[in-house]
Amino acid sequence: MTSTSAVPRPRRTAARAGSAFLATHPRTRLALLLTAPLAWLGVVYIVALVLLLVTAFWQVDSFTGEITTEWTLDNIIEVVTGSLYQTVTLRTLGVAILVTIIDVALALPIAFYIAKVATPRAKRVLIILVLMPLWASYLVKAYAWRSVLSQDGILEWLLAPFGLHTPGYGLPATVITLSYLWLPFVVLPIQAGLERVPDSLLEASADLGGRTWPTIRHVVLPMAFPAIIAGTIFSFSLSLGDYITVNIVGGANQMLGNLVYTNVGAANNLPLASAIALIPIVIIFGYLFLVRRTGALDNL
Repeated sequence: MTSTSAVPRPRRTAARAGSAFLATHPRTRLALLLTAPLAWLGVVYIVALVLLLVTAFWQVDSFTGEITTEWTLDNIIEVVTGSLYQTVTLRTLGVAILVTIIDVALALPIAFYIAKVATPRAKRVLIILVLMPLWASYLVKAYAWRSVLSQDGILEWLLAPFGLHTPGYGLPATVITLSYLWLPFVVLPIQAGLERVPDSLLEASADLGGRTWPTIRHVVLPMAFPAIIAGTIFSFSLSLGDYITVNIVGGANQMLGNLVYTNVGAANNLPLASAIALIPIVIIFGYLFLVRRTGALDNL
């Protein structure tokens, strides 16, 4: 008879033991996967936000120019009651709302065509065209619009034969430039949301005699509403915090970001800058709270 030798059992190492433990404990595996990114988020965002809040209650010594850690509400009171900050806050909020409305109005037909009308090949090309502006630098695009909107720019040359003129530099130029900058961030979420609308619903609406606009209003928009809200969060929040575009094409106008930048740099008043920076933070948190109350984010 031939003797059969026993197959040696694999040596139980620490790595094997750890793998076996994680294979049978999915919650522990998930916790280990999320620990690093959540720790990074906590350090970079939450801790920085808390420090910003704390700094807003400090003050600057008028004699030495140094920051003193004496608690005071002077900065908060000045920002809330000062006419300058009220005016700039309303201007910034108006620009952000207008940019968001323009981007949604432009993104909806583009996203609908990509999701429901274009062929697979055309869809890939259109998505690349939507993403292509993101390949260029923010400053390059902003200065390009400065050139387009100038009195000697191409827009003036195109409008002059019709008796029209370029808006030049100011709030209209700021809205136009910001709408262009954030449009891809609005198109992509809406396009992804429209992809989830079943084609059978559109066909059923057509079979029942539904016209184009009633179908869009009663079938498409309700189902795409969460995606539209997601897109507005991008354009609204990015416009609230922007300060570079208004410096390039905004003329003499200021937004909240400009006031923060001025107080951090030239005025060297970090506590007041922190108090001003709390305004857009409060606004965006208020907007997210309202969106959450509508239930739009529950279906994303």
